[in-house]
Amino acid sequence: MSCAFSLLESCHLPCSRYLSTTFRFSRGCYQMQRPINHKTLCLCRNMQTFACELVKASYVPTPQTKPKDQSLAKVETIGAFQKLPMRERNRGAKQLDALMKELAVPLRGYIENFPKRIYLHPYERSLIELTFGAGNYEEVLKKVDALRKKVVSVGKEHASLCAKSLSKKEAEERLTEGLEKLQEIFKCEGQAIDDLLYIAKTLRAMPVMDLEMPTLCLVGAPNVGKSSLVRLLSTGKPEVCNYPFTTRGILMGHITLDYQHFQVTDTPGLLKRCDEDRNNLEKLTLAVLSHLPTAILYVHDLSGQCGMSPSDQFMIYKEISGRFGNHLWLDVISKCDLLKESPVVFITEDREVDHLELAKYRKIGPEGALRVSVKNEDGIDKLKKKVHELLMAQMERIKSKRIQDNIEVA
Repeated sequence: MSCAFSLLESCHLPCSRYLSTTFRFSRGCYQMQRPINHKTLCLCRNMQTFACELVKASYVPTPQTKPKDQSLAKVETIGAFQKLPMRERNRGAKQLDALMKELAVPLRGYIENFPKRIYLHPYERSLIELTFGAGNYEEVLKKVDALRKKVVSVGKEHASLCAKSLSKKEAEERLTEGLEKLQEIFKCEGQAIDDLLYIAKTLRAMPVMDLEMPTLCLVGAPNVGKSSLVRLLSTGKPEVCNYPFTTRGILMGHITLDYQHFQVTDTPGLLKRCDEDRNNLEKLTLAVLSHLPTAILYVHDLSGQCGMSPSDQFMIYKEISGRFGNHLWLDVISKCDLLKESPVVFITEDREVDHLELAKYRKIGPEGALRVSVKNEDGIDKLKKKVHELLMAQMERIKSKRIQDNIEVA
């Protein structure tokens, strides 16, 4: 006989009292303790399989036996060995579903809370691109979203398998398999979350800039004294060191004049080269000038202490003034306490160059430039007054532009 019988050697199946009291299976034979009127059980000997089918019996009451309940008698169609462990499999499915939601819901929140680049201000778009590289911001968000979708898919799949388990052991195995699969996903693709956390940390560290507030932007070559002037003119406290590219980002300060609030930015220094060869720090300076309502305070160092020759500074100055000549402008010559009577000429420069404007620049700087010294505080009071006038003029320019924009919209 088949192995099914060996498993059911002493199994008792309850039946209706109108059919038979009990059936007893014993290695290929069966005994009836009470005769039945309906053929409800089929057994086949000497076969490799065993089939047992219980069917609903039609009840025909007799005068000798009247049931108390007039409803039809029914025979259960599910045996004791076929009943599934509902509690175990449902518990495993619920655990996987809860874990899947606990992982996927925060990921969705991260993606939704990070600003879409297309909706950002042009300056903010440039800031993200120059800080993280072209396309990297969107790429990280895509990876996090792909991770979220995979977590949801795997969680639902294994929760479904757990719910369909046929035994407690199988339910536990499906639960363990699902947990290990989710863990493996995060082990392989969790780097996207670390990248997103880095982006969030970097963005939070960036200065908050009011895109509509009048802003004074200090521009010039590296190490010409911009940071020192920002500390003197505003609440900003940028790092001041005697080496190039001390400023590694946009540093903010604020000025309050006659109950009016203004912004002051310290920008990375510019070198003498074309835009294609500029680094991201230099491009950040150009982004501020291109996209923000700024007045420019251009700083020159003719003392030779900044490490860049006056001739190179002159070339940079001519380029920037030509590109952003529509901005309100103020020229300042810093470190005037270090200036000598004769102009400073680097050994790499041509002393006999026939360029009157350059020769004049080497000696006194641009026409109308203020001479200041942070160390001796020479010219500082006059500089503050000029900065006040410059920012008030910038405010009027912003108001006029806003009114014109409203008229065009209307």
